[in-house]
Amino acid sequence: QQPEAEWKQSPNVIYILADDLGIGDISPYGQNLIKTPNLQRMSDEGMRFTQCYSGTSVSAPSRASLMTGQHTGHTYIRGNMRMDPEGQVAMPAGTYTIAELFHEAGYATGCFGKWGLGYPGSESDPTKVGFDEFLGYNCQTLAHDYYPDHLWDGTKRVEFPENYNQAEGTYSADLIHNRALQYIRSHAGEKFFAYLSYTLPHAELVLPKDSVYQSYCNLIPAKDDEAWAEQNPNRRGAYGAAERPLAAFASMVTRLDKYVGEIMELLAELGIDDNTIVVFTSDNGPHREGGANPDYFKSYGPYRGVKRDLYEGGIRMPMIIRCPNHIEGGVTNDHIMAFWDMMPTFAELTGTTRDIQTDGISFLPTLLGKGKQKEHEYLYWEFHEKGGRQALRYGNWKGVRLFVGCPEKTTFELYDLSKDIHEDNDVSEQYPEMVKK
Repeated sequence: QQPEAEWKQSPNVIYILADDLGIGDISPYGQNLIKTPNLQRMSDEGMRFTQCYSGTSVSAPSRASLMTGQHTGHTYIRGNMRMDPEGQVAMPAGTYTIAELFHEAGYATGCFGKWGLGYPGSESDPTKVGFDEFLGYNCQTLAHDYYPDHLWDGTKRVEFPENYNQAEGTYSADLIHNRALQYIRSHAGEKFFAYLSYTLPHAELVLPKDSVYQSYCNLIPAKDDEAWAEQNPNRRGAYGAAERPLAAFASMVTRLDKYVGEIMELLAELGIDDNTIVVFTSDNGPHREGGANPDYFKSYGPYRGVKRDLYEGGIRMPMIIRCPNHIEGGVTNDHIMAFWDMMPTFAELTGTTRDIQTDGISFLPTLLGKGKQKEHEYLYWEFHEKGGRQALRYGNWKGVRLFVGCPEKTTFELYDLSKDIHEDNDVSEQYPEMVKK
């Protein structure tokens, strides 16, 4: 499809953010075992990016980067810092977000899923940073539980007594998705921004034992689950036990794919398909918690590393963007981009005149095939666990510094991604001037 010259009106935006989904977990990026036909269709009809990076390699700071348009050298939130009894450290009052950007442009704004950027009642509660409507988990730690005792509807705590005492009454992922569909339907006559921060497929590995789950139990040999359990007796950590973790993980990814399909079907039904930009990505690389086995599915694709690594597997994300008749379909694009680029891209899309402080560069010219695309001089990441880590991409060079907080242990690794995409060969000794730069 060749894009049209102009929008009929300001386009809607649906931003789908998966939780701990690796780039290799879906078929557009090479997955063969897990079925994701709707994401494949989205890729076939949209633009698939091969060099999109998350804010960093864990949830809260990565999402803060997305929300603020800043990399993690500038965001206030740079780690998963928990608050008691529920929630995380809040963004400071007055923090400008992409939700406020859309709100100022006259959009209805809704957030459905996991927030993780504050605590209930804080200055960065979703309803205080630009979202008209919110349903989901304020706290990302509690979002690990798919049969929760409560969720938040705006600032109102909603109880689920049917889930008390570890009962499995209401499955939160389905409830949140259905509310998102309801939101899209009810706002079809106006312009809207929907941030769908789904919790799938993050641990724990729990879901209804439906026909999809049973099909994976048949497809994935039980002996593979048993072997994984035997090799990793402590694999679950604090999470609940999954009887068939490999089958459960695969069916959670397929369930997420089903959600994407239902969104595209609804947009077509409402007649707003070609005036709605749908973005699909993930917050960071694949996890090993709760019984998940990224090695079995090659969840990190051809890259090295998982969640908490600043190697490519921890931060290089799937990114598919679709809007029929406006974004060329079936295109693979290698533009180098990161989460902090979304703020200036949405600013250009909505025509805002506000002076926004951002580390990002709009990639709207790439997306619409119009105008000259500016490129990043470099991309930068911080991670504040495991002794402290930093990474920087400069052209095809990738620098990784480990144990930043322990000067006696600090190391620097240099990789040439044009020749070594798996980051196996540290060439820092061969290129001392590049290390210095």
